[in-house]
Amino acid sequence: MQLFRMLSVFSLAAVGLACGHSHAHDEHEVVARDSIKIAPGPSDTQIQFAPLPSTADPVTINTTLGYFVGDLGGGVHWVTDGSYSNMFLVSTHGVIVVDAPPTIGHKLLYAIGNTTHLPVTHLVYSHFHADHIGGASLFNASHPTIIAHAETFSLLASPRDPLRPLPHVTFEDKYTVRVGNQTLELSYHGPNHTPGNLFMYAPAQRIALLIDVVFPGWAPFAELGIASFVPGLTAAHDVLLSFDFDVFVAGHVGRLGTKQDVLLQKKYIEDLHDSCASAINGGFNVTTAIGPTVAANKGNVWAEFKAYLRVAAQTCADNTTSRWLGVLGAADVFAFENAYRMVDSLRVEYDVLGPFSVS
Repeated sequence: MQLFRMLSVFSLAAVGLACGHSHAHDEHEVVARDSIKIAPGPSDTQIQFAPLPSTADPVTINTTLGYFVGDLGGGVHWVTDGSYSNMFLVSTHGVIVVDAPPTIGHKLLYAIGNTTHLPVTHLVYSHFHADHIGGASLFNASHPTIIAHAETFSLLASPRDPLRPLPHVTFEDKYTVRVGNQTLELSYHGPNHTPGNLFMYAPAQRIALLIDVVFPGWAPFAELGIASFVPGLTAAHDVLLSFDFDVFVAGHVGRLGTKQDVLLQKKYIEDLHDSCASAINGGFNVTTAIGPTVAANKGNVWAEFKAYLRVAAQTCADNTTSRWLGVLGAADVFAFENAYRMVDSLRVEYDVLGPFSVS
């Protein structure tokens, strides 16, 4: 923190971000970004974000039903409400369901019931997050065997949530679900979005599932999909591409994905990584950028470092976003949050420390 201490002699007037852009960022802007995602100004409800490209086009949702069921062939179906999605496999002896998003909720029961009269015998948890399995208790009546990774069991064990019943079967590396004529292969390759987040693959139908990592046609949700381990999230793209699939179910957005979607987001993540590393490694003048914060907050190292992180993230977001507008949907909406998460990851998970590295 010695670098910040030295900055305390600067006046509030001596601020300006040297990041190669035509616009300057003043200290008011840095503070404003606590509540404004991209730039100072009105609330998000008033910001006009860039138009969505055709890559983000969803399937058409029946407004009366409120959901869409797509037949992927070979007894496999996917369900979406336009924001969340999941999948189920109809076998000769019962139904395997992957996840139970609460936003789809009872509509998932209707989707399955309108497809087959066979009971749900197995329920797979992709990971422990409630927004993907918070509807699991809706299947309690059919008493399905719940399968998940051991990490997911541990994360659900305390505190207990009756809406997410504990798994009955857990595993560490690989597990194959076989019900009648259907096979679903589960594997774990380390933490990415969360610990315990599974790669899932239906080999007969050449369908892959990985939840909350790739967002087909869209830039990632905030903080890289609220990723718990960014290096694992980055590596997950190559792991996913090692599967021989034609169709990809992502758990979010109202469309399916392909290998091309995975490749495209991999390039986005790599670009974000490189842009944020450049920002940390001299992409802006630290003394000029945070001098006013130091001067206004004597001895408050949290305030000093917060200003540094936010300017680094904004520099990265500014440098990255323009390349992805019109390529991925909503590339501007969470540009700052995604850059902020990458900056933090680079500092603590990759050892890219810029002015705070060992000299």
